[in-house]
Amino acid sequence: MNGGQIMVVLIVAMVMIAGIIKARYGFGHGRRSGRHAVAHDDAEAQRLREEVKQLKERLAVIERITVEKENSLEREIERLRDR
Repeated sequence: MNGGQIMVVLIVAMVMIAGIIKARYGFGHGRRSGRHAVAHDDAEAQRLREEVKQLKERLAVIERITVEKENSLEREIERLRDR
């Protein structure tokens, strides 16, 4: 191989090694990889589950209030109609 070919092989090797290091340690583009990312993703998933659970509970309360108001309004209309 001549000097130009060796230079090309070295550049390709460096790029490949840099890509492996980047993927392993999560450098660049704000992305994480490895065990830290898994732990963070698990914590984020748990937080989102809790938030969904709370929202479902709030929705159930709102639905119950709405149904009670509809029923009480319906009873009031019937009471006034019977007069």
